[in-house]
Amino acid sequence: MAPTSILQDQLERQRRKAEESDAKRRAELLKLPYLDVISAQTPMDIKALGLLTREEATKGLIVPVQVNQQTLSVVAFSPTRPEAKAALTRLGKSYTVRLFVASKVGIDHLLSYYDYVGTGDHEISGRVEIDQAHLAEIQVSVKSLTDLERAIHEFKSPLTSHVLEIVLGGSFALRASDIHMEPSEDVSTLRFRIDGLLHTVVGDLSKHIYQAAVTRIKLLSTMKLNIHDEAQDGRFTISLTDRDVEVRTSVIPSEFGETVVMRLLDPLSLTVELASLGWRADDLAIAREEIKKPNGLILNTGPTGSGKTTTLYAFLKYAWRPEIKIITIEDPIEYHLDGISQTQTDEDAHYTFASGLRSILRQDPNMILVGEIRDQETAEIAMNAALTGHIVFSTLHTNDAVGAVPRLIDLGVKPQVLGPALSLVIAQRLVRELCPACRKPRTLGSAELVAMATFVGELPNRVVKAPYANPTVFEPVGCTTCGGIGYRGRISIFELFVVNESIEQAIYKNPTELELKALAKQQGMTTMQEDGALKVLQGVTSFTEVERLTGPIPWLPEGLRPKQV
Repeated sequence: MAPTSILQDQLERQRRKAEESDAKRRAELLKLPYLDVISAQTPMDIKALGLLTREEATKGLIVPVQVNQQTLSVVAFSPTRPEAKAALTRLGKSYTVRLFVASKVGIDHLLSYYDYVGTGDHEISGRVEIDQAHLAEIQVSVKSLTDLERAIHEFKSPLTSHVLEIVLGGSFALRASDIHMEPSEDVSTLRFRIDGLLHTVVGDLSKHIYQAAVTRIKLLSTMKLNIHDEAQDGRFTISLTDRDVEVRTSVIPSEFGETVVMRLLDPLSLTVELASLGWRADDLAIAREEIKKPNGLILNTGPTGSGKTTTLYAFLKYAWRPEIKIITIEDPIEYHLDGISQTQTDEDAHYTFASGLRSILRQDPNMILVGEIRDQETAEIAMNAALTGHIVFSTLHTNDAVGAVPRLIDLGVKPQVLGPALSLVIAQRLVRELCPACRKPRTLGSAELVAMATFVGELPNRVVKAPYANPTVFEPVGCTTCGGIGYRGRISIFELFVVNESIEQAIYKNPTELELKALAKQQGMTTMQEDGALKVLQGVTSFTEVERLTGPIPWLPEGLRPKQV
């Protein structure tokens, strides 16, 4: 550091020290608590900040910083100033005011947060209005990740909200489910999750734009703006002409700043028609038959992001009719379903999956959705509900369908209860669909055709073989329709483990997972990998996608095996 800079830094520290000493002295004279705003990293509450306009706060050198029920914390340079007195009188009519005295530099620091609030009430409501003309313009101009990168680099507006509009508008145009913002030492990265995979949009986002965008996101999500060393969660809503899109925001501290992930819950992306999820005809017939039963537990298994909740929502929509009652307990409610009573867990109110399920059973439901079975208590209540005249839907984290049985036994469920209660276990993954506009067929050799025919011939009898008699295998290319990726959209691959009488008898003996798999295969179960391979033979997806999610396909000839990168 140059000598001049060192001297300036020392003078600045001395000036700040003098200002803080003066503020402390004034606080003692007024018999009010003193607050060192900057050193204390005073948390900012956006709702509180909005109780005074920027003009009122600036004239009175007074800033509301936190509101807790009816108590409002306010920081002032001098509460004896006429403008400060007027503001305190007005605020005192609605709140019990806790007043603090701060330095001028501290007040200026707090006033700077008005840069992100703007002038209208809508700016602090947790709702962002994207100009429809601007959104339409973005969606027309952004056809690929490269287009969006160019739009962000050419961004010239001094308003941070505009760059956020470009990012959000681009996310709709490219059908992103999540937006990732990751800081590094000199520049930052913006990535979109599209059809399950992350793609870099901008790898050299300037620190200025990044920090301004993060502050804007925290503002909209009603987070504490000037707290940077704690994880925070929030949400806001994007108002569009035809729908509202909810955005769930997560901010965590990292080495070079705050990392942000925004999940976009767009109603248009939710497919809740059971027949549209990618079922084979035989699997769909089984699923429909199980839903029609008067009681039983239907589980959907798989990792986070595999489409479990969407499938269960589709079950509920298919089963709903006016003469039955369906209640859910979720964490959180992802989408709202007409005609169905949906509730959300709340740890602070002691409304957990287990306690909520107990309460739901007193509401006389016919069908119940429990977001996830995580512990023995929830599992046992769900089993008892399934045995006493209810259809219960839930999810479980296992790698495959058969693995649900040992997992539940490990949780403490007795095999004597599990066998009669469990009706159906589904395992599910989401594979990317080849873009129909640019996919290209590949030539198949005789050895490859023989391998495919052998695979199809060995499938269970319930699988209709005719559609796979003359397969065509396609490869991804990339075009403007799919944004140059080669894939557009996702479809489910399924594995159904039906608990019939012989499986129930086996569960009583606490079998190993291998024993259950062998028995399930004898009963005609088709694995997720087999279901995925059949979708490849129909031209829906690629072997690369199926192997990415289910592992190597043992019968696949070398010529069709995806090349390792």
